[in-house]
Amino acid sequence: MDSLRPPRPELESLVPYDVKDVRADIMLASNENPLNLPGELLEKLADLAARIPYNRYPDPLSNPLREKIAEANGLEPGNVLVGNGGDELIFDLLLAWGGPGRTLIDLPPTFAMYGIDAEMTGTTVVSLPRREDFSIDGEALLERLKPGDIDIVMIANPNNPTGTLAAETLLIDVLNATDALVLVDEAYFEFSRHTMRPHMSRHRNLVILRTFSKAFSLAGLRAGYLLAHEDVIMELTKVRQPYSVNRFTQVAASLVFRERPVFEAGISQLLRQRDMIVCGLEALPGVTVYPTEANFVLFKVAHASAVWRDLLHEHSVLIRDFSRAPGLEDCLRVSVGTEAEVVRFLGAMDEIISRRHASDLFGIAATAQRHLKEGE
Repeated sequence: MDSLRPPRPELESLVPYDVKDVRADIMLASNENPLNLPGELLEKLADLAARIPYNRYPDPLSNPLREKIAEANGLEPGNVLVGNGGDELIFDLLLAWGGPGRTLIDLPPTFAMYGIDAEMTGTTVVSLPRREDFSIDGEALLERLKPGDIDIVMIANPNNPTGTLAAETLLIDVLNATDALVLVDEAYFEFSRHTMRPHMSRHRNLVILRTFSKAFSLAGLRAGYLLAHEDVIMELTKVRQPYSVNRFTQVAASLVFRERPVFEAGISQLLRQRDMIVCGLEALPGVTVYPTEANFVLFKVAHASAVWRDLLHEHSVLIRDFSRAPGLEDCLRVSVGTEAEVVRFLGAMDEIISRRHASDLFGIAATAQRHLKEGE
């Protein structure tokens, strides 16, 4: 038959998450750890990989990894759920607590997948825009929770792509104000060192999301986990895909989690390099840099898309262009790279901004001179 039944009408207006596969010499667009796993862990992983029975399905719940995570966080395995990256777990939360007739509070600009997954599951989205400095409008959020019709609240902390940290007192107020499921997305916890974990025992509606993709160099294997009340985890097991985390990822994530102190020196170095980026960008004319508690820096610059193109095509440096996103006009985001990558990025930015600044000054001078001639 030369025809096709159309998909669900709700998909017509849905814009897919932008995952363009653009390549450059310096990749600073996706908030990954710029370094691969340390050599000693690669050797251990190679040995473990040779002993994996690839012909057998993996542990459905990643129980050995689950037990390690629970022990490290002072919890029981029933309080932990491992997923195929944080993205799968966000989707699972919306499958279980969202859907037609259910409502999510979103706090844009923030991680786009909250809103996209809500639309995919038929969940109503209530958007409460952040303030000009990207902080959460706490009064508006608490006021919107009063009617009691909200089912899910998702708060990235630190927020992506702005790097903004929410006040712990506000998060506690939110938890006290509603019985809605409150996800605090701590994907960048290892950089901010701020967590809501101490409040879990007092708030059954608190869910914490973390990932191995950022600080722990496993973005290529996709592993994330939730910390939550056991009743929440039980409901999520009803909607999650079976065997979603493969055997190799489970083994690699278990090894990395056990050896996570190995990453501390690298995390500290990344924070120093983040400070290099902030200082370097602040020294450039016309650049506004926003405070950050993550492994990336958001900044605003005139003609941001053109700056992004110059970085890519003239210097082979790839960063993230948010300049067309609502609330992020003229904004770019750069991930923290190695020291050499940071130096190259800042050198490229200096050259681009200096050239544009000189061009602007030349234009101003030419205009002034023309006006003088016209007045003679």
